[in-house]
Amino acid sequence: MNRWTPDPTFYASPRDAVQAPAEKLAYVAAFDRAAQRPDAIAVVDVDPDSPRYGGVVGWTDLPHLGDELHHFGWNACSSALCPTAAHPHVERRYLIVPGLRSSRIYVLDTKADPTRPEVVKVLQAEELAKHAGYSRPHTVHCGPEGIYLSALGGADDRDGPGGIALLDHTSFEVRGAWEADRGPQFLAYDFWWHLTRDVMVTSEWGTPSMIEDGLVGELLLGRKYGHALHFWDLRRRRHVQTVDLGDQHQMPLELRPAHDPTKTYGFVGVVISVEDLSASIWVWHRDGDRWAATKVITIPAEPADPALLPELLKPFGAVPPLVTDIDLSVDDRFLYVSCWGTGELKQYDVSDPFHPVETGSVRLGGIVGRTPHPAAPTQRLAGGPQMVEVSRDGRRVYVTNSLYGAWDDQFYPDGVGAWQAKLDVDVTAGGLTLDHRFFPHGDDFRGLRVHQTRLQGGDASSDSYCFP
Repeated sequence: MNRWTPDPTFYASPRDAVQAPAEKLAYVAAFDRAAQRPDAIAVVDVDPDSPRYGGVVGWTDLPHLGDELHHFGWNACSSALCPTAAHPHVERRYLIVPGLRSSRIYVLDTKADPTRPEVVKVLQAEELAKHAGYSRPHTVHCGPEGIYLSALGGADDRDGPGGIALLDHTSFEVRGAWEADRGPQFLAYDFWWHLTRDVMVTSEWGTPSMIEDGLVGELLLGRKYGHALHFWDLRRRRHVQTVDLGDQHQMPLELRPAHDPTKTYGFVGVVISVEDLSASIWVWHRDGDRWAATKVITIPAEPADPALLPELLKPFGAVPPLVTDIDLSVDDRFLYVSCWGTGELKQYDVSDPFHPVETGSVRLGGIVGRTPHPAAPTQRLAGGPQMVEVSRDGRRVYVTNSLYGAWDDQFYPDGVGAWQAKLDVDVTAGGLTLDHRFFPHGDDFRGLRVHQTRLQGGDASSDSYCFP
């Protein structure tokens, strides 16, 4: 490729991205909970015309143990076309893969053989600590001028504050902490932005000591996990405003802003309310000259026989939905909500973001339901739809079943297993249908658990756009 020709997987607008060719491969983070084997990036064939469709066709072991791969992302994406900090010569070529427990960061090159990503650089925990002051790297987003990486912990055994580090586009070295003035922000999790409005949004989970040994009941009932959104001046890197959702709404995690750069709203999923075990979806938006957040969806807990529940839930006699991921289609029409506890993936039409309408639902797994996949109707599934990824054209949705090692063990103490499923979308009327042909699971992933999926050429949660 001529380095002055933009990568063909970069699109100036979400409208252009929706017309992109279908993905042929999916990259999946796989990890060993026992830390006795290397974690890996698995490559899955997602081309329905391929004889190996639904199979794991590539595998890259990482060179160390104990990483616990979680979220990862591309080094560059459509934001490279933004006029404020254009970098059209970079390529969507490298996967930036953090280890959430080890604080290492791996760079994998997918260009020579997309089914065999090659580890070309390893940033040790000391480099992130020394240059940015952070540990436990979590979420990766490709920005116009660099690679942004959120982190949950501080350096040198400090539990926090968490925040965002910036990596160089080409050398992948840690430039430093992104924040110039963090204000009251201490807890960290996800981040996204409205690029054309110079706005950053961040969410909250907990510090490493609050999450690494599982969900701590005393902290949850004490309302000590995150419950706020933070708004920042993106260019000045300064905290502007905190919007508290109320401390009963514990753990606002995944952020999904509108892809249309003329819009200034987005969605955040809240894992649980300590008042009734419900989960919720909120919309952030402008309210005059300030930011506000409005609850637009409530998903109630489901009553259950305590004998069927893990110890943590027995006193409540109910299964919480545990909304742990959401994703928004590139055309901003459908929002997908993973209810990991009940084992349900919900689809909402959010054409009017303040009045969502449920248009589809599929169940797989679940703490009590253990709903099987049609491809293996006698196999009761553990875990549930957790990480969800949507194709650029909005016609395909991929889900994987592991949340986080220690939390898997609490909610699915008999084992969470490993599986990935694909759903086909009716993009006209809404609705979801399980693809019976697509069900990599178990030994397909060599006994490792699977978390996030990234799609070749980009997906609904990897790119941001500067043109409508």
